[in-house]
Amino acid sequence: MSTDQSASLADAPISSSSTTSQRRWLAVFSIALGSFAFVTTEYLPVGVLPKIAADLGVTPGTAGLMTTTPGLIAAISAPMLLLAAGRLNRRSILLLLSVALVASNLVAALATNFATMLVGRALLGISLGGFWTVALGVSGQIVAEEESAKASAAIFMGITLATVIGVPLGTFIAELSSWRVSFFATAALALAALLMQATLLPDLPPRAAARIADFGRMLTRGTVMRSLLLVALLFGAHFCAYTYIAPFLEDNASLGATWVTALLLGFGVVGFMSNFVASAFVTSHPRLSLFAMTALVMVALVALPAFAHTHGAVVAGVLAWGIAYGAIPLGLSVWMQMTSPKQPEAASALFVSAVQTAIAAGSLAGGVAVDHAGATGAMHLGVLLSALGLAVLASFATTRRTLVSVLEE
Repeated sequence: MSTDQSASLADAPISSSSTTSQRRWLAVFSIALGSFAFVTTEYLPVGVLPKIAADLGVTPGTAGLMTTTPGLIAAISAPMLLLAAGRLNRRSILLLLSVALVASNLVAALATNFATMLVGRALLGISLGGFWTVALGVSGQIVAEEESAKASAAIFMGITLATVIGVPLGTFIAELSSWRVSFFATAALALAALLMQATLLPDLPPRAAARIADFGRMLTRGTVMRSLLLVALLFGAHFCAYTYIAPFLEDNASLGATWVTALLLGFGVVGFMSNFVASAFVTSHPRLSLFAMTALVMVALVALPAFAHTHGAVVAGVLAWGIAYGAIPLGLSVWMQMTSPKQPEAASALFVSAVQTAIAAGSLAGGVAVDHAGATGAMHLGVLLSALGLAVLASFATTRRTLVSVLEE
């Protein structure tokens, strides 16, 4: 075998040959695995929140800061890291951020007090914002342009797969051993993602260095601001309630740990399937898709507190919620890319900032609601935010042709 043939994937240029087509998708898969590791780490406290709160001596509402802290920091780091990256190769940036993810999990696993836990979660926030911005921006660079939507869907599939396997598995490990072992296991997962990226990712030079002026121009556009508000409302609605789903299932629905783990697994399974199905039509019908899924989230959040003592209704409500939310991240990402097709990284940075701000604010507001009104208060807040999201969606055009032209204004 010649030297050229045995060269590493990381050193090989992207070409249009059929041989490299498979390599391109393997590279996308390595990023999807990274997204799986990041989301597993970000969501891990959801399934073990009561245990961490009890072990570190804080209330469940305060323990929600484990979600708020990385979300808030990621919202700031997403555009800042993109600006600081300038002309740096995106492959190197992704690898560095994956190293930080490994470190974050190790700090959390070894935390002996809540302050140390928050340090680990802050490190997650720094790496999380940069990873999502770069990953979503380069997905269309790795594969052919006409396959960019599929590449984005594959990366988002890593998110839903994390809810299918990652979060429930972390909860299961915590039941068998401890929440610390769950974080150690996630550190191993992050290390595996890092090694795959180092092997599979090709050279990824930036298309154009982002400038502050680029963000300034985008933020002066009314459609971009409305779209960011939409992103914040829909993610906020989900996370103000989902962060506290374990306390709700345990305290309000009186379900045991086995049921909680099973329902979290079911939530992820149906969400994974929903994301897969949504990738086929979300580009052609973005507004209708988001409207239907948001309405279903709202119905589920109304039904869960109302029928908390009927286990069949709780199961149906959680699964309906999973189906609805499974399609929302991909739908909103496609929506934001439609607003600025010529500036994908800047659009991704704003999208990530809006998402992480919503996660931070949503989990914080949900924590306040939980401490004052119980877990049902967080559900009711999610209903309100979902309704506001539907109102923003209704303000946009009804046909795709009109919608595309409006979003690019």
